[in-house]
Amino acid sequence: MKLIYTLLLSISLNSCGIYSFTGASIPTEAKTVSVQFFNNKAATVQPTLSEVFTERLKDIFLEQTNLTLIEYESDLAFSGYISKYQIKPIEIKANETASQNRLTIAVKIIYKNRLNSESNFEQIFSRYHDYDSAENISDIESDLIEKITNELVEDVFNKAFVNW
Repeated sequence: MKLIYTLLLSISLNSCGIYSFTGASIPTEAKTVSVQFFNNKAATVQPTLSEVFTERLKDIFLEQTNLTLIEYESDLAFSGYISKYQIKPIEIKANETASQNRLTIAVKIIYKNRLNSESNFEQIFSRYHDYDSAENISDIESDLIEKITNELVEDVFNKAFVNW
C-alpha cells in the first residue's frame, strides 16, 4: 500500500513539471533562465534601483528553483524596465501639508518561455509603501526600495510559475 501511495504521489508531483514547496510549477524540460538588466525609464531615476531589482530577480531563481542562470539563449527569459519611481503625498492634513507620502515602483516585465509560448506575457507590476512625511526619504529610501522590490519579484515569480 505504501508503494502505491508513493508511486501516485511521485507521478502527481512530476506530471505538471518540477514542483517546489514554494508552490512553483516549472516545466521539467526547463533547465536555464536569464534575467536581463532592468534599465530605469521612470521620470525620476533612483540610481541603485535598476541593479537592486535585477539582482533580486536573479536571486529568487537561485534560491527557489534548480534552474541555471545564464546570460542568453535560456529556456525561460525575463527582461523589461522600471517604468515608475514616484513619491507623492497621499494624506493631507488641515493645514494642507502631507502627513503621509507614498513611494510607488512599477516594472514592465517581458517573460518568454521558449518551451511553451502560451506561457509568455508582458505585464506591468506595481507596488507601493506609505511612510510618514516627517521622515526624511533619504534615511528610509533603501529600506523602502528593498521591501517593494521583494514584493515585485514575488509577484513576477508567482505570475510566471505559480498557477493558482
